[in-house]
Amino acid sequence: MAARENDAEEPSRAAGGCVLAVLGGVAVAAAFAVDEAVGVLGVAAVGWVALWRSARRLSVSSATPPPPPEPPSGDVYAVEGTTAREVRRTPGEGYLIFPVIEYVTDPDAPEEVTS
Repeated sequence: MAARENDAEEPSRAAGGCVLAVLGGVAVAAAFAVDEAVGVLGVAAVGWVALWRSARRLSVSSATPPPPPEPPSGDVYAVEGTTAREVRRTPGEGYLIFPVIEYVTDPDAPEEVTS
């Protein structure tokens, strides 16, 4: 019991959302009560603002990432070849193609890496 008494209750996000929805409904009802045109313009304005914010947020999150840096001198990296090492049929109608992979050393490297 003592542990339960010391726990601080956190407000529910759902309860906050319900309160905001009720307040928004009251505001829309009040705008329509004043005049139907005022209510329609208010709902349209809120919709445009929500659309604008969503588009702004989307354009920032879908920005093209910068290109990866060139591998430093002496690094070994994998290059997929154009020939298939193995082809497997998947449970559906598709196929998995495993390409031949070569390990390439940077030509500017001072020494050859082998393994």
